[in-house]
Amino acid sequence: MNLGLKNKVALVTASSKGLGRASAESLAQEGARVAICARDGKTLKTTADQIANATGSEVLAIPADMNSSRDIEQVVKETVHHFGALQILVTNAGGPPAGYFEEFNDKQWQEAFNLTMMSAVRLIRAVLPPMRQEKWGRIINITSLSVKEPIDNLILSNAIRAAVHGLAKTLANQVARDGITVNNVMPGYIQTDRVEQLAQHSAERTGRSVADVLAEMGQPAPVGRIGQPKELGALVAFLASEQAAYINGVSIPVDGGRIKSAF
Repeated sequence: MNLGLKNKVALVTASSKGLGRASAESLAQEGARVAICARDGKTLKTTADQIANATGSEVLAIPADMNSSRDIEQVVKETVHHFGALQILVTNAGGPPAGYFEEFNDKQWQEAFNLTMMSAVRLIRAVLPPMRQEKWGRIINITSLSVKEPIDNLILSNAIRAAVHGLAKTLANQVARDGITVNNVMPGYIQTDRVEQLAQHSAERTGRSVADVLAEMGQPAPVGRIGQPKELGALVAFLASEQAAYINGVSIPVDGGRIKSAF
């Protein structure tokens, strides 16, 4: 299937590794020109070179911290200046720390809100003008299956990622007439550094090995395993495509069937 992404311009945040990198790579494989960003400039540059060499697409590396409103504005400006357009946004940010309700104070709640919710708000605010100018855009938020089935030791993520979904659903109604769609992707347990950190946290609490915890994480999914980043990246590329023009305001799990609800 031709996804119609040749020479489209995409910005994928927190993309030096993990789900962000997998999303950027999938878009580049389809011919999109991609800007990627992360805090670690050295790792980011290595990732950009690797994706460009593997796909033949142009990849622009812009060091940035999703906690910083100034960095977010600068990333969008540099992307538009370099490529002349910005049609696809994939919002992604490192998840808040794991833990239980009693472990977090107001400052930690505010930090989690700034990273998870406000990064999406600021990114979307910055990209809407160039998308509206072209009457075409795709906004895809990478969130978590915890929005549908809260995970016991992820109270910060459970609460705040749900707010991103409320934002996306409302925004989808407001920008669709401008040719812009807004959707969410909800990864389950996918083998990234983040999931391995969560496994480490659980292993320390329970006295088990990290390998045992990772294997256990995959068991509730009917497919019997945790996922791979490229399996999420493929969905992101499709949602960004011409073929997905009538998919708007939805949240799609990539979890091997782990979520049990029918809706």
